[in-house]
Amino acid sequence: HQQLERKKAKDIRRTNTLILAPTRELAAQVADSARRYGKGLGLKQTSIFGGVSYGGQFRAIKSGLDLVIATPGRLIDHLNQGSIDLSRVQTLILDEADRMLDMGFIRDIETVISKCHEKRQTLLFSATYNSAIKRLATKYLVAPVEVAVSKGNTVSESVDQTFVHVDQHRKRELLTQLIGLNDMHQVLVFTKTKYGADKLAKALTGDGLPAVAMHGNKSQAQRTKALQKFKRGAARVMVATDVAARGLDIQKLPFVINFELPMVAEDYVHRIGRTGRAGEKGDAISFVCATEHRLIREIQHLLKINVEFEVADGFEPAIQFPVKKQKNKPQPRKHESRGRAKGNANHKQKNQTDKTRNRYRDEMGSEQKTGKQTQARSNRSPSGGDDRTEKQKQWGHDSTSRSAKKRQKPRTGNAKHLLDKATQSNKNRGSQNHLNGLAPPKRRIVKPVTAIQ
Repeated sequence: HQQLERKKAKDIRRTNTLILAPTRELAAQVADSARRYGKGLGLKQTSIFGGVSYGGQFRAIKSGLDLVIATPGRLIDHLNQGSIDLSRVQTLILDEADRMLDMGFIRDIETVISKCHEKRQTLLFSATYNSAIKRLATKYLVAPVEVAVSKGNTVSESVDQTFVHVDQHRKRELLTQLIGLNDMHQVLVFTKTKYGADKLAKALTGDGLPAVAMHGNKSQAQRTKALQKFKRGAARVMVATDVAARGLDIQKLPFVINFELPMVAEDYVHRIGRTGRAGEKGDAISFVCATEHRLIREIQHLLKINVEFEVADGFEPAIQFPVKKQKNKPQPRKHESRGRAKGNANHKQKNQTDKTRNRYRDEMGSEQKTGKQTQARSNRSPSGGDDRTEKQKQWGHDSTSRSAKKRQKPRTGNAKHLLDKATQSNKNRGSQNHLNGLAPPKRRIVKPVTAIQ
């Protein structure tokens, strides 16, 4: 802030610091934080994003600014109209850069960077670190210093993740019971489409659970009103698309539910990152149907976790996850068949010779062993006592041969015991689980995702 004040004294008519954010909500959130942190410093700032009129933004820019927080789209509009000059920008901050790339803002970002001062400081913030971010950093950052707050593509340890296998057409029914029977409030539900968000919010409201929708087709006034309604408790549920995954800052948000999995695995991290913040505990519940098996594999690969599914009693899925078919080996072509047949015949003949040699070796070895065993029997005590050494007795060695032991049938009692124990453990845990309002199943059906190849 002191640096901004020095720049302000030099030139009050030009923008000195620019922060780019992917969504209106995030831009408004950053602007609010900057206003609180910079209180008393006398810095001029404004936020520039769509959904509001240009008039107020024109007046703020014309009066001279120290700090501008903007979304790429609306900022490009101002650049095209010549209403803002970025040539004196000394500090450029790309907030949630990975999200801006996912939303297709790469060209807008490059245009904005080209309008800024060549000798500037550039700061890039990203929740995930992928190849696109690496390319962007390599291209526009000079001798960058990497600071990792946590390992890339990880979920906070304060967030409990649960994956529920349920058919697509029964997801809404399960969601209604889950929220209603557990008396859950401030539940953030994610869908893939804007239409789906509106439809689900309307259905939940009809079920007696007041809900609001949040997505890109809503005006800024509608989005602000919906967020305020959700924060003060007038709406128990907010149904949102991924546009809200980065910009929402709700303190102590207890629940995030993925009604549908995101198409990009990184978005799963951003979605559930809305809960379990600032040391608070949070629950992230994902409804997964059979058609989403590919998405769950990508999430598992990204987070390096082994996902296990739970099934709520009465919502057992009728459609199971597909099993990957094994590819048949291609048949040899006709002109190769003779050569292969000859090679196979030679291979069989060699195997037959090896078997004959092994059989002869085994027979000779058995004769030698028989002689040794006869000699050992003759050396046993006449009383027929145990002639094993103390070490053999200690480790439980007996006279049964290893080959005989291998042929013994395996015991099944232990497996049944483990299964019964797991069932009993789930029963005891049911009253504490956040699914307890759904009458926990007598036996939780668990499907490890590793079986989904």
